[in-house]
Amino acid sequence: MTDPQMTGAFELDRRALARSFDRAAGSYDAAATLQQLVRAELLSRLEYFALEPAWILDLGAATGAGARALRRRYPRARVLALDIAPGMVRAIARRPWPWTAPRIETVCADAYALPLADRSIALAFSNLMLQWCDRPEAVLGEIARVLIPGGLLLFSSFGPGTLAELRAAWSAADSGVHVSDFPAMQRLAEAAMQAGFDPPVLDTDTHVLHYADAHALMRSLRQLGAHNAAHARSRGLTSPRRLQAMIGAYEQSRTAQGLPASYEVLYGAAFAPSADAHTARRAPGVDRSEHLVALSSLKTRRP
Repeated sequence: MTDPQMTGAFELDRRALARSFDRAAGSYDAAATLQQLVRAELLSRLEYFALEPAWILDLGAATGAGARALRRRYPRARVLALDIAPGMVRAIARRPWPWTAPRIETVCADAYALPLADRSIALAFSNLMLQWCDRPEAVLGEIARVLIPGGLLLFSSFGPGTLAELRAAWSAADSGVHVSDFPAMQRLAEAAMQAGFDPPVLDTDTHVLHYADAHALMRSLRQLGAHNAAHARSRGLTSPRRLQAMIGAYEQSRTAQGLPASYEVLYGAAFAPSADAHTARRAPGVDRSEHLVALSSLKTRRP
């Protein structure tokens, strides 16, 4: 594997990422206010599609709130809740289920290697997971592999404007990597088309949350499992001097509501190609601006 420090490419430590989310399983729900809001918006977008899925994949399921909502929306479907963190998967399994309802299936696995058969999933739903994949091309390729022809991928991801204030504050303190690089809309669009999806529909929204201080923001991120898992991160403790320098720089952004933290949310929808075009690929360098259109303009299709 190429050393990201030598190439300058951003790369995440998948084991550290899994450990971080594993530790956060018990605190995640209480801290996941924005995640809940984005999930509700993503679920509402299913109204645009005429679907009767037999199998649904909730990719990056966390504690299973999305999987439960999907099961309620499609009571005849089987729902598979998949997450990289064992603690998250255990949290889903501990939830009480009505004895008459079909059980949600759970699996602990990495999105880079889905333990699923080709063309076995009708709907792939992923809420705020793709930003934790530094190679979205590979993950979207896996999703395309497991979707049936004409199957739907509906996802959200944090974009590069996320935590811009925290990133700038750390940049004023040192040159280390403290905040992940999040994929831009254009990269996700190109990755989806390279994976074989039909031209995706993408749009963006921005949320600004406010915190009492930098410590409160960082504590919230830890509770979510959003720990710094960059390969290029420092393995040692941050010195008090650098921490105070970051806090001082961040304080310059304070408003009457507190310290702002911006979250750029990208929403996307894409169909896997029909059976006769399943292996089609778009050549790099093609103008892909046509996919930046309103979701309401997308015609419904039944997989």
